[in-house]
Amino acid sequence: MQFRSDMYVDLMKSDATDFDVTAAARVSTIGADGLDLNLPVEPLINYLMRDRHGSPFEHTRFTFYIEAPIFVAREFFRHRAGWSYNEESGRYKELQPVFYMPHSERPLVQVGKPGAYEYQTGTYRQYMRVNESLKTAYGEAYEHYRAMLAADIAREVARMVLPVGIYTSFYATCNARSLMHFLSLRTKRDNAKVPSFPQLEIQMVADQMEAAFEAQMPFTAAAFDTHGRVAP
Repeated sequence: MQFRSDMYVDLMKSDATDFDVTAAARVSTIGADGLDLNLPVEPLINYLMRDRHGSPFEHTRFTFYIEAPIFVAREFFRHRAGWSYNEESGRYKELQPVFYMPHSERPLVQVGKPGAYEYQTGTYRQYMRVNESLKTAYGEAYEHYRAMLAADIAREVARMVLPVGIYTSFYATCNARSLMHFLSLRTKRDNAKVPSFPQLEIQMVADQMEAAFEAQMPFTAAAFDTHGRVAP
């Protein structure tokens, strides 16, 4: 078995620039003249973000390849507006024994009320309890999975025994507006107008996606952050 504590994100392709946004916005006022590359970009993007004119940001596209545990993927798939997904299938392929193991510095103790939890570092004893329990459960579950496959039981049935800590992989495609909405909920930043309380593991994915967003659309990403990380 293999144990991982990371989340893998790769921007496979993108058709997303700051100019795409301003060209889409200007069609409403100056038509095709909005394609002039000499027109300023940053001021208009700041205006659109500040006043929440969101549709121009939809004329962009990002496609990410992601490797994460199933429990992270399930949180991901709650985001539906403006998103498309394709995930590896346990019906059609044998799933490999790659499982998530929290890093030793991952906070383990939950305090607060639902919707506003904070987390504190656990003790060494608590970390060892998590580590030993997960390794035991993962090992037994995968052993039963392999035994069912060896008995010619269908993959779609055998997979039922596997825990949500097993890694899956999937493609996720979105536009910039949908991506900003995702980031507003799945990252934790002090300057956010609306506080968010994401699980650490999905924030590990979101942080990598935000880095790609910043590289592809620097003015849009900066305006998103400046105006309180609220999607337009």
